[in-house]
Amino acid sequence: MITREEIANVLDQPVYDGDGNKIGDAKHVFFDDMTGRPEWVSVKTGMFGSAESFVPIRDAALVQDHLEVPYGKDQVKGAPSVDVDAGGHLSETEEHRLYDYYGINWDSVLSEAERTDDGRWAAGPGTAGAAGAAGAAGAAGMAGRTGETGGKDVRAAAGTGGMTGRQGAMEREGMRGDEAMTRSEEQMHVGVERHESGRARLRKYVVTEEVQQTVPVTHEEVRVVREPITDANRDEALAGPEISEAEHEVTLHAERPVVETETVPVERVRMTTEELTENETVRGQVRKERIEAETESFTEDETGRGGERRGRE
Repeated sequence: MITREEIANVLDQPVYDGDGNKIGDAKHVFFDDMTGRPEWVSVKTGMFGSAESFVPIRDAALVQDHLEVPYGKDQVKGAPSVDVDAGGHLSETEEHRLYDYYGINWDSVLSEAERTDDGRWAAGPGTAGAAGAAGAAGAAGMAGRTGETGGKDVRAAAGTGGMTGRQGAMEREGMRGDEAMTRSEEQMHVGVERHESGRARLRKYVVTEEVQQTVPVTHEEVRVVREPITDANRDEALAGPEISEAEHEVTLHAERPVVETETVPVERVRMTTEELTENETVRGQVRKERIEAETESFTEDETGRGGERRGRE
């Protein structure tokens, strides 16, 4: 169980489940009104911490630099949304919903809340009621008891669900003595995360196209050449019969184009990526506290009649 002295080491630290999966960051710790023990921790989840889930801290443990809870990541993210009142407290109904969701026996919570750490009864019936609403601690910055652990302030506030009239009066007296109130507001912090936006691939395929190329070709043609009889060829001319019929055949030759192909590399193609930076506007909602002063003034006549005048600054 996490003690009050360890709260400073819990706030703003990562929260993991039992399988080592990060759930989010711890932002607030809620205490039980009757026992004063840490009861719940709120965990910021989502891309920009926009969601907040409540997890029982009773069985959690500090492991090195993070908080480990015995509940799965999906179970924590699926926890029911609950409303926290202006004083930073959970109502008994909201707390009951969370106990039911996490499978915690409500009767066992009541019996534990009725006993202190040394085994004595913490309160009789009617003083705090049921298990009491839980009070927030940490980044909420609410007024209350401040303890120091490891150089860090740990703020705790008593829950309004189980507050008696006497306790309320004591707190009002404390505010008058302090004469100051802390105003807080949320600030939006925007970050970026890298994710897959698409895929690109190179694909090679074959196409057939017509090409044309001119090449020179040669061929033989028949031409009749007549030579006069001379002393040089007279013997060849008189070698045959004087008068006869004869044929002489000549073979003609011609060239024709012969097509053959070969594969040669022509270029190399690759894909590269380049990063382009552009501005994108992100909108969100932040909560801010406003402080108003109410004054009451009386005149002598109104005082005699028991009347009063209210004003707001």
